[in-house]
Amino acid sequence: MAAILALSNVPPLRNYFLEEDNYKTIKRPPGDIMFLLVQRFGELMRKLWNPRNFKAHVSPHEMLQAVVLCSKKTFQITKQGDGVDFLSWFLNALHSALGGTKKKKKTIVTDVFQGSMRIFTKKLPHPDLPAEEKEQLLHNDEYQETMVESTFMYLTLDLPTAPLYKDEKEQLIIPQVPLFNILAKFNGITEKEYKTYKENFLKRFQLTKLPPYLIFCIKRFTKNNFFVEKNPTIVNFPITNVDLREYLSEEVQAVHKNTTYDLIANIVHDGKPSEGAYRIHVLHHGTGKWYELQDLQVTDILPQMITLSEAYIQIWKRRDNDETNQQGA
Repeated sequence: MAAILALSNVPPLRNYFLEEDNYKTIKRPPGDIMFLLVQRFGELMRKLWNPRNFKAHVSPHEMLQAVVLCSKKTFQITKQGDGVDFLSWFLNALHSALGGTKKKKKTIVTDVFQGSMRIFTKKLPHPDLPAEEKEQLLHNDEYQETMVESTFMYLTLDLPTAPLYKDEKEQLIIPQVPLFNILAKFNGITEKEYKTYKENFLKRFQLTKLPPYLIFCIKRFTKNNFFVEKNPTIVNFPITNVDLREYLSEEVQAVHKNTTYDLIANIVHDGKPSEGAYRIHVLHHGTGKWYELQDLQVTDILPQMITLSEAYIQIWKRRDNDETNQQGA
């Protein structure tokens, strides 16, 4: 539910779904249940943003039932799922239900969130091979760097491995890392090793298009065969004025007049991987004030407190044309 609340704070997406005429004429194949997701999301947006609501609370029950049905029970009301898995599925499902395709047809979802990048990949020889054999293999075509253009709906930011040692008081040290350190993955230079069952690759990434709203997913959870581990590293981030120009390839920098972003939503995961809870910080666009939402509780929060949380998913708004920072921070 935290992800849906965060998306409801994205004005162009919200405004599209507030007006049912925007999508009610979309033709879908007979028996297609996925359009139910569009209808229920639209209904929820209209309930959330209705200034004449009799009740202070809005029930998301119909929306959640549609999620269970359309995801074939991958996501369930009674069981907490992974926020990033849900967000990825939900955005792609909405895009598809609105008639979008992977390559050509755009929708409001891609208009708002889709950016593009270049992915450079280089295969590595097996580490156990003798040095001479490795050297020879590196001259083969199979081991030359390749490049593909790819689109994205969100950027996955990798955290450094959390330390296992404790301080002198036997307290586990919670490390901190600046946002710009983990954004370096997308500067076109930083190489990272990826392993599959049989092969190893070096990859580097370079952004070629920045969307109006940019989603960061901070990779806190790692899964292995037996359990899920959570990385508690705190990411130090400013909530306004994050300039991403240096992560764009040089030839597209001139096309991007606006590359500065301000935070508008921050989803936090507290507690252990399997039994933790989500809370969300949202910016009220009219007043520039921040609020924290958890279950039915809504409280105001100082902007500087947001940066102390275990941020998991963030939505950033690009400042366009002559816009200035509207936040009270």
